[in-house]
Order: sequence, then structure tokens, then C-alpha cells
Amino acid sequence: MLNGALLEGRLTVTPHPLLSLAVFEASFASPLGELPLDVEVLRLLDTPAREGPGGAPFVIDDVVRGAIRDVLRAGGFKPTGRNKPSSEYLGGAVERGPMPRINLPVDAANAVSRHGGLPISVVDADRLDGAAVIRNGDVGESYVFNASGQVIDVEGLVGLADAQGACANAVKDAQRTKTHAGTRRVWVLVWGSRVLTSPGQPTSVALATWMASLIAAAGGAVGTVESWPRT
Repeated sequence: MLNGALLEGRLTVTPHPLLSLAVFEASFASPLGELPLDVEVLRLLDTPAREGPGGAPFVIDDVVRGAIRDVLRAGGFKPTGRNKPSSEYLGGAVERGPMPRINLPVDAANAVSRHGGLPISVVDADRLDGAAVIRNGDVGESYVFNASGQVIDVEGLVGLADAQGACANAVKDAQRTKTHAGTRRVWVLVWGSRVLTSPGQPTSVALATWMASLIAAAGGAVGTVESWPRT
């Protein structure tokens, strides 16, 4: 399998046996800290996710959860405990209390991930340093993932990296590339699995397209949704 180039060559993807990735760029006329919260995004954020047939709009079950965990296991990472996919946490978050309001793209990602069952990363595109690549974490590689300074070991975990190292994945994104009040341009990455092809199962392209439509409806400028591997 050959390397792929996405986002007009600004992002390359190295071979992976199970990953199905969808990405797009979005920009905003004002900094995220000045944008109002979107009513439709908030509605989705606060609506409990449903599982199985009849759950809208995707089936989210143990098959889906297992497929995503297998994507993360492929490089030797163990997606259990605090290292489980972010979508698993979000799926039951509303039952634990109201979801936090962060900003338009992150709120949209959390809403779509909860209802679609796939992890989604949102990074500040202007905080990325140099060439960006999708690859497995190197031996001993780690990064700080929150303002408290907590660290995640990403050895073997497929994710986004730049010249400074790994910075986003299906579990936790790095603090240094997260959005902030001044962010005006983001990359969105939906982490899916190539084995999820049955009717009703979530695909990375379907979720990215849905999220892009939410951002566009709220006034954001959205680029083309691209996928890897290309069909």
C-alpha cells in the first residue's frame, strides 16, 4: 500500500492495515472564542446516543467498538482503561451530566462522535509545526494531553504527528495543538475502520461529512472531505 497525500499535500498517511481516515479543514471569520454556540450542535450534544437498530443515525454496538479498538491495537497499543477510544467515553457522557461547551468545532466533534461511534480529533492547524503525517507512535513517544500536564504514552498508536512529534489520535489529543479562544483554522480527523462496511455502521467519511455540514450551517468555511485509503 502506498503512502497517501491529503489536504493538498499538507498531510501524508503511512501504511496501516485497518485504518479508514477522513479529514477536512475548516476556517472561521472570527476567532473561536468570539463565535456563538450553535443551537443544533448543542441539541445533538445533549441528546443521549442510542445503540442498535433504530438508533439515529448509526448503529453503535460492540462490533463497532471492537473494530475501532482493533485499529488502535494494530501497532501494539493497548486501548483499555484510560486509553480507550474517546468515542467510548463520549457515548455515555450525557448520562454522567451535561457535556461541557468548548467551541463550535470541538462541540460538533463531540456531538458527532457520540452519535456516530467513531473518535474525532480537532487540532489548531496553525499550531502544527512543519510537515504533518499519520503514523504510529515511536518507541517511548508521549505527550501532554491536558492543561494539568498529564501525559499519554502513544507508542504504537496511530495518530497525527508533526515536526515536534505526535499530537493527536483516537484516544487523546495533545495540549499543544488543541484549539483555543484565538483559533481560526482547524483540521478535523475522523478515525474509522475499514471493516465497518455493513448498512448502518459508521464510516469515517459519513461522520466527517455530517460534521462538516454542521460547521458550514453555523457559518464556518469548510473544505472538501478527503479519505484514506482512497476508493
